[in-house]
Amino acid sequence: MSTQLLTYIAVGLSFALYIGIAIWSRAGSTKDFYVAGGGVHPIANGMATAADWMSAASFISMAGIIAFAGYDGSVYLMGWTGGYVLLALLLAPYLRKFGQFTVPDFIGERYYSKTARVVAVICLILISFTYIAGQMRGVGVVFSHFLNIPIAMGVLVGMAVVFFYAVLGGMKGITYTQVAQYCVLIFAYMVPAIFISLLITNNPIPQLGLGSVVADGSGLTVLQKLDGTLTDLGFNPYTLGSKSTVDVFAITLALMVGTAGLPHVIVRFFTVPKVSDARKSAGYALVFIALLYTTAPAVGAFARINFIETVNGSTYTAEEDVGGTPQFVKTFEQIGLIAWTDKNNDGVIQYAAGAPFVGKPQFTGETGINGERLVSNPLTPSLNEIHIDRDIMVLANPEIAKLPGWVIALVAAGGIAAALSTAAGLLLVISASISHDLLKKTFKPEISEKGELLAARGAAVFAILIAGYLGVNPPGFVAQVVALAFGLAAASLFPAILMGIFFKAMNKEGAIAGMLAGLGFTIAYIAYFKSPWFGATNTAEFWLFGISPEGIGTIGMLINFAVAFAVSKMTMPTPEIIQNMVDDIRIPSGAGVSHEH
Repeated sequence: MSTQLLTYIAVGLSFALYIGIAIWSRAGSTKDFYVAGGGVHPIANGMATAADWMSAASFISMAGIIAFAGYDGSVYLMGWTGGYVLLALLLAPYLRKFGQFTVPDFIGERYYSKTARVVAVICLILISFTYIAGQMRGVGVVFSHFLNIPIAMGVLVGMAVVFFYAVLGGMKGITYTQVAQYCVLIFAYMVPAIFISLLITNNPIPQLGLGSVVADGSGLTVLQKLDGTLTDLGFNPYTLGSKSTVDVFAITLALMVGTAGLPHVIVRFFTVPKVSDARKSAGYALVFIALLYTTAPAVGAFARINFIETVNGSTYTAEEDVGGTPQFVKTFEQIGLIAWTDKNNDGVIQYAAGAPFVGKPQFTGETGINGERLVSNPLTPSLNEIHIDRDIMVLANPEIAKLPGWVIALVAAGGIAAALSTAAGLLLVISASISHDLLKKTFKPEISEKGELLAARGAAVFAILIAGYLGVNPPGFVAQVVALAFGLAAASLFPAILMGIFFKAMNKEGAIAGMLAGLGFTIAYIAYFKSPWFGATNTAEFWLFGISPEGIGTIGMLINFAVAFAVSKMTMPTPEIIQNMVDDIRIPSGAGVSHEH
């Protein structure tokens, strides 16, 4: 059976499973739609949280960015995992005890203000749409490669599937679908990692394989071999970072606190029956997440070794088994995710440090003498002839290592599961914030439950359309786009939530001013360096304090805190009833007053 047919079967069966679960668990009430009825078991909620959390950035892009950034890629690992611990221990149980449906709900009630609720909704929508752009881009990359369709068409297929089970099932449908998606994605990630670890190091445990000796007789460990190979090609050593300490700290902190402010993850803790269940599900989720995150560094290192050994020095027109270029290069080239320009006209791919041409490849639609797709970009003086989109490495890894067709098909299903699970969670957060926080709690409190449910589904449709557009026209590769979303969350929602729980004197004026100041600064900084309208050079010499756009959320967070405290000191104090409510949130069950709102 061909790999293509196996892929169609694997993806088709997984889709049938997700849609079947959505029909079985469709939402019948707003409580079902928003928080799955509040009756999900902690283990199931832990799996759903892990799937919600491990997006296309985790599955598709993180190992790719580690493969090419080496030590510098560790900021994503440290930030995202550390952030989840921060969320689980510091925020989730208290938010669950407060008992509202959404993050804007908490902010609106805690800061006794409709304006604060609306500002929180604006922050949430901006964060979610930035984040979802990365997910839909991931869906497009996976579909375009494995189903041989353009990226834009792949995004449309993904939109249709998410529309079906998110709009029909709401949080109830999404929760049980995400349990299935976690099982699919973790199996799809671990199986090829184990295979490749065995092939490269004879060690079946990828986490240990990263530190093992390469099975080529050289006596070198994986990291020693990578360091030597990359140095020979003109790159920095794999284990040597190039980012400044300030930027590493800023990105890591932005990712950590951004994680703790992510609305689609926080809402998962409202789906369990009790506060103690929120703590348990957080612990289970951490175990489920750790399986993938401890494997990613090994997957990235193995992918870089295999890529260099199979692509560098290969002849484009020769057969693969006689020193020719692997088929995966030509496949990804046809969908625009790899580009080769033969600078010395020898028909051989040269991979080295430096960009092959200016900017991302702009394909002309014409074919060169070697069969390669021609690009119109001016060449650069570097020796490098090949451009590789970082988002392809996990998907291409099984093909590079020549694993069986069923493993390649499994990775396709896993990549789609990872992207769709997070996209669905984000779409639900957007729809709930519009229907529940804007309509029900702010502008139209008399709306019926049926009308609110209809509005939530309508908002989900609207959100899917925008998400699809952003997936076709993303502002960067998947992990980079997601990092920007985390920065926005760090600068806006996290300080308001943290102060709402632990600083009872924080009033509505301070919280509103802080959110607007942090969000405004962070958006302006990201737009200045990332958008094409300003033409700013996104290099370290132009960054504020040497902090990249991916890490600027840390400065935005500090601005948020500073403005919030300053404004709160100059305005009316927090009402006593709100201060008592904050005290009540923080009192552990059995240690005094313990009713749940």
